[in-house]
Amino acid sequence: MDLKKLETFIQVAEQGSFTKAAEKLGYTQSAVSFQIKQLEEALKTVLFERINHSIKLTPKGREILNLAHQMIALSADIEKAANDTNEISGTVRIAMADSLCHFIFWDHFSEFHRLYPNIKLKVISTSTEEMFRLAKQNDIDLVFTLDKHLYDTNYIIVKEHEINTSLITSAENELSLKEELSLDDISGEPLILTEKGMSYRQTFEEYAAKKSIELKPILETGDTELICHLVEQGAGISFLPDFVTEKYVKNGKIKQVRLSDFSAGIWIQILYHHDKWITPQMQCVMDYLCSFL
Repeated sequence: MDLKKLETFIQVAEQGSFTKAAEKLGYTQSAVSFQIKQLEEALKTVLFERINHSIKLTPKGREILNLAHQMIALSADIEKAANDTNEISGTVRIAMADSLCHFIFWDHFSEFHRLYPNIKLKVISTSTEEMFRLAKQNDIDLVFTLDKHLYDTNYIIVKEHEINTSLITSAENELSLKEELSLDDISGEPLILTEKGMSYRQTFEEYAAKKSIELKPILETGDTELICHLVEQGAGISFLPDFVTEKYVKNGKIKQVRLSDFSAGIWIQILYHHDKWITPQMQCVMDYLCSFL
């Protein structure tokens, strides 16, 4: 049923005139007459009696007028429900790297929950390989990677960008005075690194291996906030994405130093399987995640 024709029908009935209805709707009189004719043909009934340039609803027309009002009101309710974020509900499962969790949720989750109180997030921290296995089996909805650039025609890239990585030292460490360091410069420093297999740690180790240097961390943990805290206290140095350490750098507690002749080639990417149905709650979460990239 064409709602525009029903709206025209309601206006003609309320105005008691094709001319007045046309003025109200911003149509020509002929357009209004044509819409009413089409509606009558579709319903196979006469809606108005036309006598001496006056119109009057037929009994069937009065009955249909009541139903038309109900349909227009119902249509408005449907649009309101679709646009009312408080009514969007459900669980969205996100696979992401540990390093991204603090960055995404630490300062902003409360605002997300305020906007979408009925959306529940389930975050699964795992390796990139496992993320795609879970996505393939439809055990997760979104993949949020921190790894080398990935392209697979089975997945839709929602958003992506390359990130910078740096060595970090305490502001009190003499190494912080340099703009760039080599592996030889840090050979005697205690290293605090993320767990083995983490994308940017792996590229760091591969770079060191090419220089015939073995990295021997004194602590390995997936908690990047803990790493930043320990580096700030002077317990050692580390190698992390700049977005993880940014707030510590801003308050002067640690210093980012570039590693000479090195590019990690690490990207943040948000993806989903091309066969995945995008639910309203999933779209809300994608928009929220994209706002940080």
